[in-house]
Amino acid sequence: MACLNTLKQEIRTLESIFSTSHERFQIVSASVDELSCRFVGKNGKKYAIHANITETYPSVPPVWFADSEETSITNAVQILSNTEGLDNHVLHQVIILLRELCRLHAVPEPPDLDRLQILDPQTTNRISSNGMEAMEDEGLDSDADVDIGDSDAEEDSDADEDLAIEMEDNRPKADEMGVEHLATLERLRQNQRQDYLKVRDGRNATITLLFQLFRLQGSVSGSVQATDRLMKELRDIYRSDSFKNKMYQIELVNDSLYEWNVRLMSVDPDSPLSHDLQMLKEKEGKDAILLNMLFKDTYPFEPPFVRVVHPIISGGYVLVGGAICMELLTKQGWSSAYTVEAVIMQISATLVKGKARIQFGAPKVCSQGQYSLARAQQSFKSLVQIHEKNGWFTPPKEDG
Repeated sequence: MACLNTLKQEIRTLESIFSTSHERFQIVSASVDELSCRFVGKNGKKYAIHANITETYPSVPPVWFADSEETSITNAVQILSNTEGLDNHVLHQVIILLRELCRLHAVPEPPDLDRLQILDPQTTNRISSNGMEAMEDEGLDSDADVDIGDSDAEEDSDADEDLAIEMEDNRPKADEMGVEHLATLERLRQNQRQDYLKVRDGRNATITLLFQLFRLQGSVSGSVQATDRLMKELRDIYRSDSFKNKMYQIELVNDSLYEWNVRLMSVDPDSPLSHDLQMLKEKEGKDAILLNMLFKDTYPFEPPFVRVVHPIISGGYVLVGGAICMELLTKQGWSSAYTVEAVIMQISATLVKGKARIQFGAPKVCSQGQYSLARAQQSFKSLVQIHEKNGWFTPPKEDG
């Protein structure tokens, strides 16, 4: 437990020196998982900065991100993703951050920096080599043991015809999919057809001509391919047992195939998270974890961007900004064979295995009890940069 004790000691040191009344730098809240700070610049302007301490700490540094998009803040935060060794420790991260912030804002460094004790290098090296294994009774893999379903690489070229048949005689299909979902697919198909007609007609005729030329050359890609694949994915989800058993729900944001809201309705019933969901329903009248999935028109060759929107969660590989720490959701770990439903079920399992808990009472770092897209994107970007440099942590099999 040496690593955990060292981390706790560093946090206590920071809190004692940089209280919420400090004139330059303030620790707003801190735990062994998350750190929220505030930098006070010129004229008293305050900047909120956050860190997520992952399972690989201190082998790799915490993931830092800021609410502000000012370059004087983002540049200082960016430096922290390139540290190594002793400088990965929270204490040293704060020293580096604060010195850089003071330099970029042309304000004097607080004399309190001299009070921050440097850890013994031998102790640090031993801790760094062990990673966070000593911080948990059991190691956790950010990719839980769930089979990722394969989808046909070949797109369904007869999707329109199949759907038309289903709409003409929905009686045998009603039990399989549901009339309301058939109607949704038909509406999307009609919208898709109208979009193609707009491209074909009028001033966009040139674009259509190029599209046809590319098609003849066998190099069609982009939004047409992504749309076809997402239509197939949605149709398969409507037919799936998991969906029909209300393990999760799907809502297309503004009827767009490229943005989905997913409500996780059910997780492992024996998990603390399942109990928290019951409490959430009693306290707030909400009975699901809301995920948001954004698809690019390069899908399925690039993963969707997935984040937690509500409620606020600690653990479960959910970063402070709501992004999810999973190699599967990065270009490095993604495969075009993965289905959307498999990704949803993987996230559900990862939350449970990562011991996710709902934080009742919105934390100060979040607005109205939910995360923002900007925070999630920034924290995920920093996370990917760190893992591209240091690799992904996989605990021994005996640790689960």
